[in-house]
Amino acid sequence: MKLLKYLPALAFAAFVGHSSAFSFGPSDDAVAIAPPAMDLPANGSTQQTAVFAGGCFWGVQGVFQHVQGVKNAVSGYDGGAASTAQYESVSGGDTGHAESVSVTYDPSKVSYGKLLQIYFSVAHNPTELNRQGPDSGTQYRSTIFAQNADQQKVAQAYIDQLDGAKAFDKPIVTKIETGKAFYPAESYHQDFLTENPSYPYIVINDLPKVAQLKKLFPDQYRVEPVLVKNQ
Repeated sequence: MKLLKYLPALAFAAFVGHSSAFSFGPSDDAVAIAPPAMDLPANGSTQQTAVFAGGCFWGVQGVFQHVQGVKNAVSGYDGGAASTAQYESVSGGDTGHAESVSVTYDPSKVSYGKLLQIYFSVAHNPTELNRQGPDSGTQYRSTIFAQNADQQKVAQAYIDQLDGAKAFDKPIVTKIETGKAFYPAESYHQDFLTENPSYPYIVINDLPKVAQLKKLFPDQYRVEPVLVKNQ
């Protein structure tokens, strides 16, 4: 298993939850949804940050690394204390953290609203409560960690818009959390999708997301991902 050479023994012991993916079928198909009616203007800025949680961060990071205008996408933890921001602790599900991805982007090239559209459509299933596919627990919850009041307003308006249009067959369970800090994950989690394209969990759950990004958002898709380890 390729994963073995990336993880120290203790981390791998905690990691077996992801291996349950081997008994599951392919991940949910992406859903074509309308863009948000409300968005944030670029305002001349060349760099902004958005933080999204939607299941295992490998796939969420992998999707946003293929989005034009994204400068960096870092896997990490958000929602809990600095003292518990490590994989072994977060995997217990009682730290308040969610596996998250901090996306640094150029708003003149991709808007916050477009990132939200990709997040809801491709990066995860926003109707699953405290789980994504084979992974369950509050650490896999669907949450937008709004960085300011404007992001909070746009994100909430979009959730209301999608629910009102019945864009999904079930209500959206995504929450919006504010005032939380993001902590980068261990190095072996960064760029995991790109470095391990044949790892079964990635093949089953995450590569289909990248393929759907290319299909549904061809104008936003970039062939070469922007990688953390190249920064």
